[in-house]
Amino acid sequence: MSEKHPPRLKRIGLLLFDGITALDVVGPMEAFATACVPNNGSKRSCYELLTIGLTKKEIVAESGLILRPGTMLATCPKLDTLIIPGGRGLREARTNRTIAKWIKNRAATTRRIVSVCTGIFGLAPTGLLDKKTVTTHWRFAQDLSRNFPALAVDANALFLTDGHIYTSAGITAGIDLSLALIEEDFGRAAALMVARELVVFMKRPGGQEQYSEPLQFQIESTDRTHEVIAYIRSNLKKDLSVGVLASFAHLSPRQFSRKFTAAFYSSPAAYVEGIRLDEARKRLCETQCNIDQLAVSVGFSSDDAFRRAFVRRFGVSPGNYRTRFGEVHG
Repeated sequence: MSEKHPPRLKRIGLLLFDGITALDVVGPMEAFATACVPNNGSKRSCYELLTIGLTKKEIVAESGLILRPGTMLATCPKLDTLIIPGGRGLREARTNRTIAKWIKNRAATTRRIVSVCTGIFGLAPTGLLDKKTVTTHWRFAQDLSRNFPALAVDANALFLTDGHIYTSAGITAGIDLSLALIEEDFGRAAALMVARELVVFMKRPGGQEQYSEPLQFQIESTDRTHEVIAYIRSNLKKDLSVGVLASFAHLSPRQFSRKFTAAFYSSPAAYVEGIRLDEARKRLCETQCNIDQLAVSVGFSSDDAFRRAFVRRFGVSPGNYRTRFGEVHG
């Protein structure tokens, strides 16, 4: 990026309402506020951030955090990007109607429209998402599909792009999407700088699955099946077939598979592969062992099987993953 001609400041608007999930708005705000580019030997901010309330009154987040809007719907200037955070307040009928109507009116003059977590429930009523592939927090995916059948809901993705519409999963996925937007606007170097400052991974691919399910599994399990999670993590090199895991849980293979899938929304085999790949990506960044050794260490039968599974899950080869992550932490 030329220091003589720094990019024009892009205005990002973030909606505020009572009952908002604070991290849905604060996380992206911190990411965008951190983004800067060279400017005559110093640094220049990339974005102008504007919080938008239904009125000028302070709002109270779900957590009790008090936020003061910088402007309100009626006086909001033109935006480059609009971000709609989630929170139970958005599912209150009057608030939802007001926000959905305003979004629909502003859509034609806004370059990008972004929902974070359940912010999609304010965007979906506009009709702008019809026939688009979208995502949200995994816990609300079924409700979204049921209430808005014209949407193609992917309950696993961290974030998705369909045209000028961007949707993301729960809470911290908003930061992942923000990094992707910064990279889209100002290049990889600017996004890497933000990732370093925030001490976050640069960047989890949008198609990567939401990694909140292990906690869900442990919470929902009411028998010994919850101990299987710890067993899997501690025995990655061993045989982790359904028969072995069912025996550990003192269930028949059929009973175990049914209970596991009902609680975890995944087959045992898919879950085991996911845990192995998750551990592999950590070891890629923390060790210098070669790929063949790493594949064996997490329980894959061959390096070829490992490479294919890794690319299928993360969209990049193990070697490229190590190189990318090293750029942030090297």
